[in-house]
Amino acid sequence: MKRCVASGGHEARTATSSPYAALRRFVAAHCTHPSGSPKVPACRCLSGFRKPTMNLLRTVLLPAALVTAALLFLAGPARAQHAGYRTFTIAGDVPATVALFYPTAVADRFVPMGPWQPVVAPGAPASEAPLKGLILISHGTGGTELNHHNLGTRLARDGYLVAAVRHAGDNWQDRSLVTSGRYFSERPRQLSRVLDALLASPEWGSRIPADRIGAVGHSAGGYSVLALAGAQAEPARAAQHCRTVQDDPGFCALARSSSVSPAGSPATASQPAPAVGAAPDAERVSVPDPRIRAVVVLAPMAVVLTPESLAAIRLPVRVLVAAKDVVLNTRYHGAHVVAHLPGARASTVAGAGHFAFMAQSTTPLPSAAGDAAANPPGFDRPALLAELDEQVAAFFAEQWR
Repeated sequence: MKRCVASGGHEARTATSSPYAALRRFVAAHCTHPSGSPKVPACRCLSGFRKPTMNLLRTVLLPAALVTAALLFLAGPARAQHAGYRTFTIAGDVPATVALFYPTAVADRFVPMGPWQPVVAPGAPASEAPLKGLILISHGTGGTELNHHNLGTRLARDGYLVAAVRHAGDNWQDRSLVTSGRYFSERPRQLSRVLDALLASPEWGSRIPADRIGAVGHSAGGYSVLALAGAQAEPARAAQHCRTVQDDPGFCALARSSSVSPAGSPATASQPAPAVGAAPDAERVSVPDPRIRAVVVLAPMAVVLTPESLAAIRLPVRVLVAAKDVVLNTRYHGAHVVAHLPGARASTVAGAGHFAFMAQSTTPLPSAAGDAAANPPGFDRPALLAELDEQVAAFFAEQWR
């Protein structure tokens, strides 16, 4: 089977080639006899074999050797790096938990963690090779540090240190930040505090290339990383927006609600920030962090961002939105970013819902915005995530080559 990229940005499968065709290509390319006929080099004709022995080689050993060699070739080389995993806590009025994904030589494996199954090596020592950079990951409202574990492990295997924060006061267990009056300033600042801690860390600080620090955010996390890039929020824009439009019901329903997900829910999904009812931080919130050099935003919550502040951003920005997003109407959020941010590289994922950018969980994830584990009919989330991981890794590599 081979893979192709559909126009919507996710992978599709087609049966235009078979394992036998791949085997033939391998043999033709790597095992050609001087006469032109395929032959494994290790099975060269040697004098002294009797005919029955040669028949045995041709009928049994040679095909087996060809198949084994081809499968080893098609499987590719063993990974030089795996994904280590550990957590640490950022001190504060409300401590924040941070998941670290990092390169390690220790083999990783599936490790069940609630509804998630990241492929990691818990507690493994970090590789001594130089880090490619540091990437911060910000989940959406009501989420967890594991919402994007697939991306974290992919980047770690590529040589990055990845820090995924569980936003204090805005996670599946605690939504107190939502009505604190500090939502739009505190959320990005939590990311900056993670960066402060890592740069001051005896283990990591000297290893992090200061000019290769990026951030990825989904939903309200998209807002958070855009704020670090220099976008400014006017909290009152959310209330005004919901008074004047009728076609952004998912955002506005959440914006008017401060309800917390049912107790015991293992991982409420990424949702936009219900901030209309909260006292605004200030008339305008500006919390840039100049240490951030590139950002990726996935279905961002962005209606509160001012056009002029978006236009002033000069960092490389990658924007991906979902064609079937019923939580955040792309017209008012993702498209708002793209329309005002010069040079942003944008694409729409066909068939995707709002939660398509999150790792696929093993159980339902009920939330006020719907089941974050569910997918629109016919949509292949694992295929999208595999393509997304590659795109994000390529984007950061392009900025820092």
